[in-house]
Formats: sequence, structure tokens, C-alpha cells
Amino acid sequence: MPQIINKQRKVTVNQAELEDFLLLLTEKIKELQGRDFCVVLVSDQKIKQLNRTFRHKNSPTDVLSFPFNDEPLESDFLGDVIISAETASRQASDNNLTIEKEIKQLILHGVLHLCGHDHETDNGQMNRLELKLRKILRID
Repeated sequence: MPQIINKQRKVTVNQAELEDFLLLLTEKIKELQGRDFCVVLVSDQKIKQLNRTFRHKNSPTDVLSFPFNDEPLESDFLGDVIISAETASRQASDNNLTIEKEIKQLILHGVLHLCGHDHETDNGQMNRLELKLRKILRID
């Protein structure tokens, strides 16, 4: 069962709402059915450290995905989605969204990466899928 782990204390989030969203995701995205993944909410400081270590970028980012296997969907555990709650909070404010809706959008983005999608190499296919799913999931 997918789960959310909140490892930060600066931004208050409705964890129950986010957990309900994870269940909805597994119902609506067939690649997720019967599979687990973990969403971890962290601070800007922690995601900056991860971004520097794994992507060689010395700055915070909103979301990072860490697939469990090199081949997507080869395991019942897909991997981890790491989200900076602080960055998400700023983006939510900039986009006039609730923090929960912003985090849901970031979860969706990260999970699509865990399923093997890559917006940097697919000529916009992932972005189109993400926008379609945002409408279906009512997080647009």
C-alpha cells in the first residue's frame, strides 16, 4: 500500500487527504494497481542535499523520484517520491493553490517518473499524460 511519510515540521499538511489521494491514484493509474511506493515530505535543506548528491545541482527542487529498479514496473515496489514541503508551499502560494493540491500535483509527477515516463526525453508525452490525469483526478 502506498504511504506518505512526513519528515519535516515547517509546513502543515493534511496527511489524511494526501493518503486518500494515494489510494485514488492507484485506482486511476493501472500501472500502480497492486504496487507500492512511498512519498516522503522533507525540508528544502534535505532535498537540496539529495539534489546535489544525485543530480549534481546545488539547490532545492520541488520533487525527486527514486525508482527501486532500473526497469520500471519490474517490482511490486516502484520506489520513492521525495517532495520538499517548503518549495511546494511557495509554489502553491504562487499558483493560488492549497498546499495539498500542489503536493498532489507533485506526487503525480513523481509517480509518473517511477512508472518510467521521462519529460526530458519523450517529446512532451509525459506532460500531456500528466495534464490529462490532473483533470481526471481533479487536481488541475
